[in-house]
Amino acid sequence: MNSNNMTAPVFGNPVGEAFERSVWMGSRMMYSRLIGALFLAAFLLYGVGYGLVTSVTGNPGFLSTISAHQITVTLGAFLMLLNSVAVVGLGVLFFPILEKHGKRTGLAYLAVRIGEGVFLAVGVVFLLMIVPLGQSAVDAGETSTAWVRTLGVLLTQANTVAYQIAMISLGFVSIFMCLLLFRTRLIPRPLSAWGVIGYAIFMTGAIAEIFGIRIGLICSIPGGLFEITIGIWLLTKGFQPEAYGGQTQVVMTSPITRSAPTTV
Repeated sequence: MNSNNMTAPVFGNPVGEAFERSVWMGSRMMYSRLIGALFLAAFLLYGVGYGLVTSVTGNPGFLSTISAHQITVTLGAFLMLLNSVAVVGLGVLFFPILEKHGKRTGLAYLAVRIGEGVFLAVGVVFLLMIVPLGQSAVDAGETSTAWVRTLGVLLTQANTVAYQIAMISLGFVSIFMCLLLFRTRLIPRPLSAWGVIGYAIFMTGAIAEIFGIRIGLICSIPGGLFEITIGIWLLTKGFQPEAYGGQTQVVMTSPITRSAPTTV
């Protein structure tokens, strides 16, 4: 009786490997695009919202005409509140990525983003209080002009202070966030270095505004352009795979042993 046994190794299924790799890349890009979209959304929401509000409150004697522009102020304030949601979302989504490479940086960034959202929302509440204040001024007539104007200025200044405090905190922690991105190469190093410099200038401008030195707008340009650029980069390129622990390993199928028919 002669017996021939044949063992045929079976390699991983190329189609299955390609599918798993495609799914993993798709989930990585979706996560990156969410973060990129939030960077752009936060920039646009607060910018447009603040522009709408200041188009009314920036005029002399705005309290006497606030009722006629109530919709503009309310819409602007609503967009600014949506910005608070976006910045908190940024902290939440960024945390698992930063935490893999620097837990303290990840926690600090999350905490500051939450604090930023709260401070900005409180500032918006101060702005919304101007609407009923303006109506009260119209109803009371000339007798209330002095104290109403004073209170209106205080409310707008309170929003400005809340904003600057939030931006100082954001600028400080974002410097360390960008340093971590530079060290880990999760995004191109030139982009990370730009972020470090941009946020440092941005924080300096916010501190100067607190002391009455009006350079905040100019100093915000490098940091603002960085946030637009990183948003576009994440939408199109995404983080490097190391942000997610590297590419997942595809499980290979185990070898199958086949025996040839026994010949008698």
